[in-house]
Amino acid sequence: MRQDWKPGTLIYPLPAILVSCGSQPEDYNLLTASWVGTICSQPPMCYVSIRPERHSYPIIKETGEFGLNLTTVAMARETDWCGVRSGKDYDKFAETGLTVEPAKLIKAPLVAESPISIECKVREIIPLGSHDMFMADVVNIRADEQYINPETGSFDMERANLLAYSHGEYFALGDFLGYFGWSVKKDKAPARRR
Repeated sequence: MRQDWKPGTLIYPLPAILVSCGSQPEDYNLLTASWVGTICSQPPMCYVSIRPERHSYPIIKETGEFGLNLTTVAMARETDWCGVRSGKDYDKFAETGLTVEPAKLIKAPLVAESPISIECKVREIIPLGSHDMFMADVVNIRADEQYINPETGSFDMERANLLAYSHGEYFALGDFLGYFGWSVKKDKAPARRR
């Protein structure tokens, strides 16, 4: 039997993302967020939703730019730490040992340890309640070559060992089950390796 609960946000798992912002080194900050996602494929757009009282909020609002840095299991401690400490009180890059990497098309820094960093320019800010949504255009993607399959040129997400967030807890992603569309393929084979 199923139960009815009051409305809430139980769409899990989500990526555990380090949002990077700031236009100069003294303003650089990292914010851990999971209220992130894809909005549109063409043009490529994404979003991050941030509480207005967070330190990164006015930085992103003023600069109109941010980086979305995917995290790995190896980065779990740093990712969590950046979510519970404020950039008002700490230089998060210095405290965590994460490396500032210059972006190509935005002034905000990227995280060098991230397997994928997405450079974003804010298109619109939508006030929603507890959070405001920063809708953004994806202007560049920086991918770590160690995770790129040299034969196909595709990014091996499984090998990157990405970190996921689910209802207050962090997890490694599970086993590969199949690629998009395998359920309707004639031989029904679930395993197409990259």
